This record gives sequence, C-alpha cells and structure tokens, in this order.
Amino acid sequence: MTTTSTTTANAGSLTTVELDHPITRGETEIRTVQLRKPKAGELRGISLSDLFDMKVDAVLTTIPRVSTPTLTAYEVNQLEASDLAKFCIRLVATLLPDNVQMEVEHLGLN
Repeated sequence: MTTTSTTTANAGSLTTVELDHPITRGETEIRTVQLRKPKAGELRGISLSDLFDMKVDAVLTTIPRVSTPTLTAYEVNQLEASDLAKFCIRLVATLLPDNVQMEVEHLGLN
C-alpha cells in the first residue's frame, strides 16, 4: 500500500490536516491533506458565516475545492468526526487575514 503525505509550504497559504483515520483510495492511503486558502470563486455558493460557524454542509462543500490531494465529495462525506473537526478548524484558520494567522502560529494555537 502506498502512503501519500504532503508538507506545508508558506504560512498563510497552506495548512496541513493530519488524519486520525486515513482515507483509502485504491492502493493509496492518504494520511495528510493540505488545504489552501480559498479564492473568492471557490467560495461561490457558500456562506462565509456558515464556514465561520463550521456548519458541516459548508465545510464538506469547500474541502474538495481547496484540498491536495483533491478529495472527492464521497471521501469527505466518509470522514470520521474527529477528522472533520480538524478540517473545520484548519479551514476557518485559512480564512483569517495572513497577519492573524501568523500571530496564531507564533502563539502555537494552530
């Protein structure tokens, strides 16, 4: 079985989610997923307040649009609750201004 792992690039543009329960895609096991800061068009049809409130439908819709490797709708719907919570927190963090993200990172709150 192949293991897929990604690393974080620069602060503010990417964040990594380490899965408690890896996603199996064929022979590949996905253990980490990178989320990048969404562009405006990737948020089309999604309420920002729903994302900040961590509403599941908004988060599940957004993850495939900003994840590497790109997760499918089926895969995100099969996430364990603990992994979904991680995605919620990391996704909301990407929506914060870069200077706030740097402060959070500096304090070790991420």
